[in-house]
Amino acid sequence: MSFIDRQNAGNRLADLLEKYRRDDVVVFALPRGGVEVALPIALRLSAPLDLLLVRKIGAPHQPEVAMGAIVDGDHPAIVRNEDVVRYAGVSETTFQELADQALKEIERRRHLYLAGRSPAPVAGKTAIVVDDGVATGATLKAALMGLKASKPARIVVAMPVAPVGFSAELQSDVDEFICLEELCPVGAVGAHYAHFDQLSDADVIRLLEAAKR
Repeated sequence: MSFIDRQNAGNRLADLLEKYRRDDVVVFALPRGGVEVALPIALRLSAPLDLLLVRKIGAPHQPEVAMGAIVDGDHPAIVRNEDVVRYAGVSETTFQELADQALKEIERRRHLYLAGRSPAPVAGKTAIVVDDGVATGATLKAALMGLKASKPARIVVAMPVAPVGFSAELQSDVDEFICLEELCPVGAVGAHYAHFDQLSDADVIRLLEAAKR
C-alpha cells in the first residue's frame, strides 16, 4: 500500500503539478473517488474544481467488468471495449440499453452534484484530469473524448496508479501523463491505499463546496 488515503495521493500529485501554478488551469475530477484526490490539487494550484461526469458500462452479469463507458455532453460520447463486448456475448440492443441506464445515472449526478451550475470554461486553458486510479482505462478514455470537445489548450492526466504501459495508450489524447506508480498484479486500485472507503454523494458535494470556499 503506497497511499494512506485519497487525500494523501492528491497531495503527492500536487507536488508534481506545481509547475502549472502560473497557468490558467481547470482541475477536472472523475467522481466519486477522483474528487477527493483532485481537491488538494485544485487548492494547491488555486484552480477551479469541476467534474467530468462519466459512467462505466458494465457487463450484464459482471458489472465491475467494463464493456465501455459513456461521458456526459451535448452529444454523449461512448468508448467501447470490443473484446469484452464479444466475450460477454452482448447484443447491440443490450449494450445500448445499458448505455442508456448509465446516461440516466450521469444525469442524476449532474443535477445532484452541480445543482444547475454551468461547467467551468476550459477553452484555451490547461485541463488537469484526476481520478483515484486507472484499472482498464475505458472510463478515462471516454472522459477525455468528452473533454476534447471543449477545446482546452493542454490536457494533463494525473493519476496515483495506472497499468504498466498505459501512457502509450493516451499518447494521442493528452499532452502529459503523470502517474505515481504502476498498478499491482492483482489489478485492484484499492490495493494501493491503506484507506479506500467508497465516497457517498454527500461526500462529493462536501468536497466541491470545500473547493469553492
